[in-house]
Amino acid sequence: PRGLMPNPKTGTVTFEVESVIKNIKAGQVEFRADKLGNLQASVGKISFDADKLCENISVLVDTVKRMKPSSSKGIYLRNFSLSSTMGPGIKVDPQTV
Repeated sequence: PRGLMPNPKTGTVTFEVESVIKNIKAGQVEFRADKLGNLQASVGKISFDADKLCENISVLVDTVKRMKPSSSKGIYLRNFSLSSTMGPGIKVDPQTV
């Protein structure tokens, strides 16, 4: 349930072990939406500078928009907030990202 075991859906069960390890070390992040459409993903660590965090956030938002199903109509990304692991969320306008 916690996603700790290798799984073919996530690409962690493969014969191309070297390429999977490279992707994970490069910062590949897995994300999925829950039943309500909420998405949680890690975009960085406290040691990252602001430019790197902004770049990671932009890539995540662009990826989510690119993966939008063609059957989905209207606004796809409605609310956006950033937070540390146990910290309060800071609302961000999705149109500015």
